[in-house]
Amino acid sequence: MLPLHLVSKQQEEGGRRFASSPGSSQQVSGMSTPNPNQRDNMASSVAETLGQTGPAASLEDQTLILFARLMEGGREDDETCLDLDSLTKLLNEDAEAQQRNKEHPSICKLIDSDCVDTLVCYLDMRQDEVVRGHAILTTSAYLKAAGDEGANALKNFFFDRVNRGTYDDYIVAFCVASQIFPIVPDITSQLFLSEGFLPSLGPLMKRKWKSRKVETACLEMLNAACMNQHCREAIQKYCVEFLEEIVDQEPTEVVRSMNNDPNLHSEGGSISMRRHSEQVQNLAAVILAKLRAVPTKPSATDGQSSRVEEAVSTMEDLSGLFTRMILQDDSHARQHSIEGLAYASLQAPIKESIAKNEDLLKRLVTTLSEAKPKSSTTYGVLSIFCNLTRYQPALTKEQKKMAQLKAYANAAGKLPGQDPLEDDEHVALRCKAVFDAGVTPVLVTHSKNGSPASLALIIGIVHALAVTKALRAPLAQQGAIKLLLQSWIILPETEDAARRTAAQALARILISTNPALVFGGNRANAINTAIRPLVSILPPDPAAEVRDLLPSFEALMALTNLASLEDGEVRRSIISVAWPQIEEQLLSSNALVTKAAVELVCNLMQSPEGIALYADGSPQAKNRLHILLALADAEDEGTRSAAGGALASLTGFESVVLGILAREGGVKAVLGMCVDDNEDLRHRGVYTVYNMVMAEGTVGEQAREKIKDADGVDTMKECLKKSRRPEVLQATVQGLKALLGQS
Repeated sequence: MLPLHLVSKQQEEGGRRFASSPGSSQQVSGMSTPNPNQRDNMASSVAETLGQTGPAASLEDQTLILFARLMEGGREDDETCLDLDSLTKLLNEDAEAQQRNKEHPSICKLIDSDCVDTLVCYLDMRQDEVVRGHAILTTSAYLKAAGDEGANALKNFFFDRVNRGTYDDYIVAFCVASQIFPIVPDITSQLFLSEGFLPSLGPLMKRKWKSRKVETACLEMLNAACMNQHCREAIQKYCVEFLEEIVDQEPTEVVRSMNNDPNLHSEGGSISMRRHSEQVQNLAAVILAKLRAVPTKPSATDGQSSRVEEAVSTMEDLSGLFTRMILQDDSHARQHSIEGLAYASLQAPIKESIAKNEDLLKRLVTTLSEAKPKSSTTYGVLSIFCNLTRYQPALTKEQKKMAQLKAYANAAGKLPGQDPLEDDEHVALRCKAVFDAGVTPVLVTHSKNGSPASLALIIGIVHALAVTKALRAPLAQQGAIKLLLQSWIILPETEDAARRTAAQALARILISTNPALVFGGNRANAINTAIRPLVSILPPDPAAEVRDLLPSFEALMALTNLASLEDGEVRRSIISVAWPQIEEQLLSSNALVTKAAVELVCNLMQSPEGIALYADGSPQAKNRLHILLALADAEDEGTRSAAGGALASLTGFESVVLGILAREGGVKAVLGMCVDDNEDLRHRGVYTVYNMVMAEGTVGEQAREKIKDADGVDTMKECLKKSRRPEVLQATVQGLKALLGQS
C-alpha cells in the first residue's frame, strides 16, 4: 500500500493525488510554474516513498510512484523516457489481465484527471521529440486499458483546455489531438467534430497578433484530422477560407495595413507578429493539398461553396510553394512540403512538373539519403517517387466497358483514367528522369532498415523502373537484384502483394541481363535464392479480381534464362522447386505463357533430372511426352521450336523413342518439323529423326520401319531441298542414309 503520509496528502487535497504536471515544469517555456513549496513537498514525498517500497511494491504503488516522478519536473529526458516506458509496461499488462479476467482490479482506477493531464502534456510540441515518442506509446496503452473511462478523461481534458482559451492551453490541446489522432481516430474525430469547435478556429487564426506555436499546433491538428473522411468534409466546410488566406498572405499587405492603422503602432510589435510565418503557410498549403487530392462531395446546403471555389489555390500553386520550400535549406519546412508534394503528385500535371525539374529530383534524392529509415520524411519522398513512376493498370475489354457504363451513369461521358499524361510513354519518361537522378543506390540503402510500408513503396518504384528494358541492366549493376531478393525474404507472407511485386520486378531484370554477370562468383548459391521468388508468381494472384498472366510469363522467361547457364545445380533446383507449376503452365490457355513454359522445359532437358521426367518409362512420363509432341505441332512457331529442341535432346534415350513410336501421330509430329518453313525448326526435326533411326537394336529397327511407313524418306528429301545451312544438310543426309540402310 501507499505510505500513510501520501494517503493523508490525498485526503487533504480532496482525493487529488498530485496536482503538478509536465506543463508546470520549467523545461517547457511559456507554461505556468508550480508553487515551489508544493514541488519541494512532492519531491520529498516521492523520495520517501521510493525508499520504503522495494521490488515487492504493489501495482497500485508502482503506478502512483511513476506518476509522481512524471509530475516532478526538472528531470533529464532519458529518466522521463524510462518512467514512461515503465508505465507503458504496467498499462499493457493491465489491459491483458482485464482481457483474461473481467473482474481484474484495473490500475486505471487510480488515474484521475491530474494524472491524465500529466501524461498527455508530454505530447506537447515544446517537449523533446524523443519524449513525445515515448509518451505516445504510454498514452496509447492507457487508452487501451482504460476503455470508455479513458476516452471520457481525454474528452474532458481537451475541452477543459480549449475552454480556458489561453495560448498555452490551445497549444497543449491541439498537440494532444494531433498526436493521438492516428492512435484512436474514432475518439479524436468525435472531439474534432463537436459542435462549435471547428468554427471557433477561424477567429483564433485571424487574430491580429499571431502566435506561431498556436497556429502550428492548430494546423498540425487539422493536418492529422485529414485522415478521416468526415473530418476532411468538416475542414472543407469551416476551415478552407482561413487556410486560403494564410497561403495567399502577401507581406506588403501586412505592412500597408499597419501603416493605415495608427493604433497598431501604439500597441508595439513587429511585422513578424502580424503575419503568418512561412512554416505556418507551408503547413496550411499541405492541408489544402490533402483536401484537393481527396476531394469531398460539395454540400447542396453550403451557401459559401461558390465563394470558396473562387478563392481556391490551384494544386499547381500549392506544388510550386512546396517545391520552393524543399529547395530551401530549412529542414523543418521541408518536411511538411514533402508531405504536401506527396499528395499533390497524385495529379498527372504535377507529376510532369516534378519530373522535369532536375534540381528538385536531385534534392529529393539527397533528402531521402539523409532521412532516417522509418521517418515521415522517408515515407513522403518514397511516396512522391512512387507516384511519379506508377503505371496505370491495363484494363481488359470487360473492364473498359464497365468503366464506360459508369461514366455515362455519372453523366460524364468520359472514361476515367484517360489523362494523356498518364499513358505509358509519359510514365516511362518520368521513370527515366527518376532513375537519372540517382535514386537506386539510395533505395538499396533504405531497404535494409525500412518499415514494411516503406519497403513496399521501394519495391513499387523498382518494379516500375524495371518496365523500361534499357534500365534493367543498370538497375542490376546498382544493386536492385539484391534489394528485391532480400525484400522478398524479409517481408512476411501477409504482405503478399508486395512480395509478388518484388518477384515480378526481379523477373523483369533477369529476363534482360546475363545471370552469370549479375550473380558474380559464387553463382549457384546466389542464383538458387532467386528461384523461389520467381516460382511464387507462376500461379495466379488469388487476391486479384482479374487473372493477370504477365507475372507468370515473365517468371517463366526469367527461369529460362537461369536454366541456360552451364551450372547443373540451377536446373536441378528449378525442377525440384517448380516442376508442378511449370507443367501446369504448359497447358495454359495463353499462347505466350505456353511458349515460355516450353522454352523453359527445353533448357531443363539438359539435366539428368529433366530427362528422367520423360524417360523413366512411367505413365506420367508417357503423358508428358504426349503433351510435348502435341506442342511440337502447335500453331505458334516459337512453341514448335522449343518443343522440337526438347525432343532432340530426349530422343537419345530408347524409352523416349519407344514412347514416340507408340503414340498415335507421334512420328507424324516429328516429321512435320522436318519440313517447317523455319530452318532452325527443321534442324531440330531432322536431328530428332536421326536420333530415332540411329537407335540400337530392335528400337532402331522399329523407328526406321515406322518412319518409312509415314513417308519419312520423301519428307527428308524435301527437307534437303528447302535447307541451305550445312549443319541441317549434314543431319538430313545422315538420317536418310540410316533410313535407306546405307552405312
